[in-house]
Amino acid sequence: MPLAVTGDLQIHYELSAPDNPSAPRLLFINGTGGDLRVKPNVLDGPLARNFNLLAYDQRGLGQTEVPEGPYTMAEYADDAAALLGHVGWDAAHVYGVSFGGMVAQHLAIRHPERVEKLVLACTSCGGEGKASYPLHDIHHLEGRQRFEFMMGISDTRSGSDWQKDNPARVDKMWEFVVDQRKDIPVTQASTRGAFLQIEARKDHDTSESLGEIRSPTFICGGKYDGLAPPSNLEGLHAGISDSTLKFYEGGHLFMIQDKDAIVDVQAFLAKSE
Repeated sequence: MPLAVTGDLQIHYELSAPDNPSAPRLLFINGTGGDLRVKPNVLDGPLARNFNLLAYDQRGLGQTEVPEGPYTMAEYADDAAALLGHVGWDAAHVYGVSFGGMVAQHLAIRHPERVEKLVLACTSCGGEGKASYPLHDIHHLEGRQRFEFMMGISDTRSGSDWQKDNPARVDKMWEFVVDQRKDIPVTQASTRGAFLQIEARKDHDTSESLGEIRSPTFICGGKYDGLAPPSNLEGLHAGISDSTLKFYEGGHLFMIQDKDAIVDVQAFLAKSE
């Protein structure tokens, strides 16, 4: 299991073996609760074949250490920069999804020399009226109850009425989620790490600093996302000067729901400036 020792933290990471060893370098930063033990994940998809892809478990999650906390968004960004240094990458393209997109913003602001191109997917800059859904308000929800609530805000077309009309589909999705994590132990430490990530997320706010992001940026999201609604992505686009914004047919999982999304992301990253 590859581990990077960076300051107070041991970070679990994985590197892909692309079809072309000289393919561009890409750091992928996962979302809330991201754990590389959950399969399939980004390392099983096209990005791993077409890029030198570096993915990792963030502090408090997966097989990475769980420091005492509290955690800050700056620490998450510094972890990412330190990991790049550990694997010998001066810089790379960076692709952040949801919470990972928040971390990617802080990375691009705090360590601009590390970020070549930037992809911000289904995320937000925070600040007045531009924060993603406050997940800290529903941290008490567990199991099937949390799953059904998250389904409704992840895709606004899949609220309680839709769920009542489609019980078999809801059951099937729930079974898939349970199966994905059935072999991953839930411990006191992992529960604490997940909570500390949500607590750090509360303080995310780059709204006054977006102008410091100089990397060419592709901002993308789902038209029906209630977690990171379209207006939040428009806020990112307005604040980042060298940015492109595109919406897709889907919710928070638009990358799975609309096949054009991953094609466009790869095209953006592969394009020569």
